[in-house]
Amino acid sequence: MELDGTVAELVRARWGDHRPGLRFEDLVLSHHQVAAGAAARAALLRDLLSPRREPHIGILLDNTPEYPLWLSAAALSGTAVAGINPTRRGAELTRDIRHTECQVLLTERAHLPLLTGLDLPGVRVLVTDTAAYAELLTPYEGAEPSVSAGVSPASRMLLYFTSGSTGAPKAALCSQRRLAAAGRSLMTHFGVRPDDVHYICMPMFHGNAVIADWAPALAAGAGVALRRRFSASGFLDDVRNFGATYFTYVGRAVQYILATPARADDRAHALRVGFGTEAGAVDARRFEERFGVRLVEGYGSSEGGAAVQRTPGTPDGAIGRAAPGDDLAVLDPDTGAECAPADFGPGGRLLNGDAAIGELVNRGRSAFEGYWRNAAADAERVRGDGWYWTGDLFYRDAAGYLYFAGRADDRLRVDSENLAAAVIEAILARWEPVVGVAVYAVPDPVAGDQVMAALALREGVSSFDPLAFAEFLLAQEDLGTKMAPRFVRVLPRLPVTATNKVARGVLRREGFRCAGGGVWWRPRGSGAYREFTEADVAGVVGEFRERGRGHLLG
Repeated sequence: MELDGTVAELVRARWGDHRPGLRFEDLVLSHHQVAAGAAARAALLRDLLSPRREPHIGILLDNTPEYPLWLSAAALSGTAVAGINPTRRGAELTRDIRHTECQVLLTERAHLPLLTGLDLPGVRVLVTDTAAYAELLTPYEGAEPSVSAGVSPASRMLLYFTSGSTGAPKAALCSQRRLAAAGRSLMTHFGVRPDDVHYICMPMFHGNAVIADWAPALAAGAGVALRRRFSASGFLDDVRNFGATYFTYVGRAVQYILATPARADDRAHALRVGFGTEAGAVDARRFEERFGVRLVEGYGSSEGGAAVQRTPGTPDGAIGRAAPGDDLAVLDPDTGAECAPADFGPGGRLLNGDAAIGELVNRGRSAFEGYWRNAAADAERVRGDGWYWTGDLFYRDAAGYLYFAGRADDRLRVDSENLAAAVIEAILARWEPVVGVAVYAVPDPVAGDQVMAALALREGVSSFDPLAFAEFLLAQEDLGTKMAPRFVRVLPRLPVTATNKVARGVLRREGFRCAGGGVWWRPRGSGAYREFTEADVAGVVGEFRERGRGHLLG
């Protein structure tokens, strides 16, 4: 049986390793105990799963020890795991479980109410924190970590859902080969050692926690420490108590940590590096200044189709260059032509965003393995020429360094010029009173879009100062004349998804007529911000209707 390059091989290698391998609250399991627990669960799966159906199980759990135990069991038994998002409800949750054809669903008592009334024919539900579950496992305890016949590097390992911002979430496929390779690659890139401890505080139903945190720890034989759910206030205590040396993050997690009160012992820990996306250069610098921890902003499409690696000499603001084996280009999504290199002005201002910003495309061999039963989505990602289209906006400088500019649906068209939300966000994030920024498009009454920004103020900042904000904008040399927000919405906290990414779809739908007010604007021709009153709303809506664009307001 060819096991080189499998996750099963990495799981089996920990048998007999009695160093601490898994920490959760007051529980500590050795690597050997984790391998033994995985072996028992794999043996149970071999008896539970029907060979006439897809070998798929769903996991609807918080980050408890059962999650990595079942991932390891799945690898040994040749089963695929679908990570089920506990923030989904009703028909959406039913769709996720049925779409991935789960034979077994692992859950806990806290999540049982989510399943009440759902139509899940043929799905056996196991509740991991019950006596009945413990009794079910008892006959299999003592099993050694054997690997099922037929397990190979090509064996399906994960079905993990993408965001679903443009429709129902898609279940991306990940084989044992790809997961093991990702683990080994990150282990090498970050110099992960067996005595390291990886802190997993991002939800394990999401690819980030499994691919970028759990897999490199498994590959290196490093320890893993779990947090049931992310907590900004508990982050530093966890890091210190677990002796964590590495963690991953997505979305606004770093901003939430920075928003906690500074402490005299902020640097008293063993944490060495954080790896993730969307922290932004400003918050990455603040994080290192405060905690003494380097944050490495990376890019890898969750489907595995393209990756950008940071290397020595990468300019500030850039992600890096194409990972080995990738032939990355920035292409115009309409024409397929390669975009012009970025032209920078004073202060690093992007002067030719209209010509330079395009979609990142991998013209080389892609690791993308497709979506589960979604041919249309496969075709959207891999076009007729075999190239992988990421759906993400980038621009490239003359030296070949790549800069992230947002999702393709985050593009704004202002006065016939293309702008990217991520570029504007990076500038607005410098304003000291804010802890979170989201930039998005709202319709213009004449043509195209207007820029709208949602700002979350820092703790202790009592109100939005429109004059100070306008003065800040004037002082930013890299803020183009069309980038300044027309509308500013002030919120106590940005709306986020279950993975701490800003829910821009929610903000776009609410637009400038959102409930509860809190919106400021610059009337056309004015540089000053003032409150957006009911009279202003009526005037703007009337302008839309006069120009035949009222339908754009929803």
